[in-house]
Amino acid sequence: MAPPTFGNETDKLALLAFKNHLVDVPNGILSSWNDSLHFCEWEGVTCGRRHQRVTVLRLEGQSLGGSLPHIGIGNLTFLRELVLSNNNLRGSIPSDIGLLRRIQYLNLSTNYLQGEIPIELTNCSNLNTVDLTGNNLTGQIPSHVGHMSKLQVLGLGGNGLTGEIPFTFGNLSSLQDLSVAFNQLEGGIPHDLGRLKSLESIRLTANNLSGTVPPSLYNLSSVTEFAVTQNILSGNFLSNMRFSFPQLRILAIALNQFTGIIPETLSNISGLEILDLGDNYLTGQVPNSLGVLKDLQWLNLPYNNLGRGMSGDLNFLNSLTNISSLKILSLAVNSFGGVLPNCIVNLSTQMQELYLGGNKMFGSIPEEIGNLINLTTFYVAENDLTGVIFASIGKLQRLRELGLSFNRLSGLLPSSLGNLTLLFHLNMSDNNLEGNSPTSLRNWDNLEILDLSDNKLSGSLPEDVIALCEVPSGGVFTNVSGISISGNKKLCGGIPQLHLPPCSDVSLSGKNGKGKHLSIKIIIAISIAGVSCLAFIVASILLYGRKKTLRRSSSRASLGYGYLRVSYQELLKATAGFSSSNLVGTGAS
Repeated sequence: MAPPTFGNETDKLALLAFKNHLVDVPNGILSSWNDSLHFCEWEGVTCGRRHQRVTVLRLEGQSLGGSLPHIGIGNLTFLRELVLSNNNLRGSIPSDIGLLRRIQYLNLSTNYLQGEIPIELTNCSNLNTVDLTGNNLTGQIPSHVGHMSKLQVLGLGGNGLTGEIPFTFGNLSSLQDLSVAFNQLEGGIPHDLGRLKSLESIRLTANNLSGTVPPSLYNLSSVTEFAVTQNILSGNFLSNMRFSFPQLRILAIALNQFTGIIPETLSNISGLEILDLGDNYLTGQVPNSLGVLKDLQWLNLPYNNLGRGMSGDLNFLNSLTNISSLKILSLAVNSFGGVLPNCIVNLSTQMQELYLGGNKMFGSIPEEIGNLINLTTFYVAENDLTGVIFASIGKLQRLRELGLSFNRLSGLLPSSLGNLTLLFHLNMSDNNLEGNSPTSLRNWDNLEILDLSDNKLSGSLPEDVIALCEVPSGGVFTNVSGISISGNKKLCGGIPQLHLPPCSDVSLSGKNGKGKHLSIKIIIAISIAGVSCLAFIVASILLYGRKKTLRRSSSRASLGYGYLRVSYQELLKATAGFSSSNLVGTGAS
């Protein structure tokens, strides 16, 4: 048999240099990279038929460690695609990469690459895609990126880039997708971006951008996603939009300082799927016309100054019952007044999360609330609701979080609560609930946080639900003035100054388990099968002295309708690299 014939040795040596810089390579991934095979047959390598030169190197998602060689990779001069995303590569991006004049597609996203974006990369004038998302890159974005005229996709999000968005981006006439989200960029949004007539997606989320949205952007009629959440932007953006962005599917401007009203003209964006306007300074009423947005899945309006605290504020809810796709609705922490309307039970049966807390609503929870069979989260805390908790709430068998605290609800706890076997967070504190707790509550196998304090309940919880919590005696728990355990009958241990019984001497049910007033003053972390009560004790420190106030400035996490601020790497991990399997939904082309 004739020995294998090897093609261009330069490419082979470049590939071997790359291999030699890798560490912690999983078994078998590069087992084909040896002399028994032509390098064009190596795993992840594709060569052109004519010259047998490497045109594609694709090894994404292989858990490859190590770094990129600073000498050698630039010798792959016929390379058109380099895809090394979703690995564990470290070090810097080699300047040698600027020698790849034929390269069209570069994806190094979701690694641990450091250092600055090499200016030499801008020599690769044929690039149409550059994705460096989710690394640890620092420094400023090279202004010369604006000279890469064939760029269609530019992903620089999830790094530590500083400085301003280069005004030269306005020269990228072919650009369709721009993401610089989750960096530390400052300054304003360049008005030059208004020249990008092909732009479809703008993601500037989680930076320190300030100023107003340039009017030039209103002319970008092809934009389907406009996301500037979590910056310091201001101005009357929504009203100035008027009839702009007719193709929008995602409008996310939360966590800024925008003012003004929600205009009726938003209803002209007929394909809108996500409308996130939370945590700004918006005022006025929510227009009834939003009910024509048939594709809307997420309407997020919390932490504004919407409503007037009067009847009629919630009239728009009736129009939302026409939207069969609505899954998440948050009106929390505004000034919505009037009776909680019965029409909420006619919202989409796809509704999963409903946040109405922190307003000025009164009336009762509708008896037919059980119609919303797919609810996983229901918060109406911090209103002025009265009446009873109807048995129909037991139909919400997918419910995981239920917040009814700081109202004036009365009557007994319905035994149907025991049907909510997926519950892990239940807060009914600060109401007028009375009577014994139903034995059906022993079905709460998943419960982690329970707060029934400041009611008129009597008797005891089933022993299956709540066990004894031991207070640590070290660390912060040595400071008796720094914690409060008042009114908690299920604690033991701790330092002597707390005057708690030793854990070995305490019975779960007290003397006879009956007639004991149930007054659990702070959030309780349930201890089942030996699970630690540490979370409960920590909660006692955090909540000490703050429990009795109706808090519009309270911790958003405690109310359940805030914004989770996480790193880009955490987002990537939680969504499996933004896998399509984690999408809420997509619209038609």
